[in-house]
Amino acid sequence: MENNQLAYRRILLKLSGEALMGDGEYGIKPAVIRRIAQEIHELVEMQLQVGLVVGGGNIFRGAGLAEAGMDRVTADQMGMLATVINALALQDAIEKFGTPVRVLSAIKINQVCEDYIRRRAVRHLEKGRVVLFAAGTGNPFFTTDSAASLRAIEIGADIMLKATQVDGIYDADPAKHPDAKRYDRLDYDEAITRKLGVMDATALVLCRDHKMPVRVFNLHETGNLRRVVCGETIGTLVE
Repeated sequence: MENNQLAYRRILLKLSGEALMGDGEYGIKPAVIRRIAQEIHELVEMQLQVGLVVGGGNIFRGAGLAEAGMDRVTADQMGMLATVINALALQDAIEKFGTPVRVLSAIKINQVCEDYIRRRAVRHLEKGRVVLFAAGTGNPFFTTDSAASLRAIEIGADIMLKATQVDGIYDADPAKHPDAKRYDRLDYDEAITRKLGVMDATALVLCRDHKMPVRVFNLHETGNLRRVVCGETIGTLVE
């Protein structure tokens, strides 16, 4: 039964690979991925259409490998494959709650998931399936933040939700500066020019040019995802 409290019909959720690590230093923590899967399952039960882009930083970071001397294109391709691993893990965790999931990859890897086709993705969403967009944009030099912005625009999402480890966007790192100020709302140009680190400039420019609002919030507080989709003013809104 549809929940009339929902503020949106279709969302794109961006998860970092690091979000899957919990308090670990590498890989996937089963308890963390189970909690995230349960919260996503609950959204689908509310009749919300959920698309999701996940990073790969808990396994490989292309930019980091390139800085260490690896060819940048090769490093980014490894990073793309890491996002496929994370997407498959999320698919398994969400399906255990009884919610159907499809993984769509921007690079061809047909034996483990489907190719990304926009119309197919939209159809899956309309049928109540969670769609996990893997392998970024399929191109080197683009972050998974840019991939999330692109997919949000392509599928006609109402909003892009960027899940982080802090409760919004600050004017300085709150872990290092206890007096850092949190913004409730920013416009795209402010976020770009102030270099606040919310997303890379390419991702923000995409959202700005296509009027895709972005809400940045803390995923690690249980229930925040539900609160956000019900319209509570949690975190920072960029629009």
